Amino acid sequence: MTDSSSPPATAQVQEKAEETAQKAQGMVREQIDERSTKAGEQVSSTASDLKSVGEELRKQGKDTPAKLADNAAERTERLGSYLAEADSDRILSDIEDFGRRQPWVVLAGGLALGLVGARFLKASSGDRYRSQSQLRQTRVMPSTTQPPPAPPESAAVVEPTTPVTVGATP
Repeated sequence: MTDSSSPPATAQVQEKAEETAQKAQGMVREQIDERSTKAGEQVSSTASDLKSVGEELRKQGKDTPAKLADNAAERTERLGSYLAEADSDRILSDIEDFGRRQPWVVLAGGLALGLVGARFLKASSGDRYRSQSQLRQTRVMPSTTQPPPAPPESAAVVEPTTPVTVGATP
């Protein structure tokens, strides 16, 4: 005996999953567009700074470093304009193409990011461990705390006396 409502329910679940996936893709693309535009603006600002450095070096008579700064500024400006103008589809397509042309570079980049991430997690885990240890030490457990002992009531009270000098007669 088969349930006749099963195929439509499966189709509804599949349709809902596809709709959710499309929404997620749309949100990711929107974030890429927004963040790449901001990054492009920041990179363009850096290019402007590099141009200023090149001009200052040229004023000081340092032509070779000035040319290097100008080349860096030009490349940085191109990257900034690419990031600011490109949409998410173009950026993702270019990244995929680069990955196909240079798989070893992508692999090395992923490895480097993994190592940096591992170092970050290792460093932050030590900080978390120390803060948790300090938190545990500062907690007061009611069953283990006792009031300080009271002074004994039979303790002798010492009265101040007048100084005695040796060899002197009163």
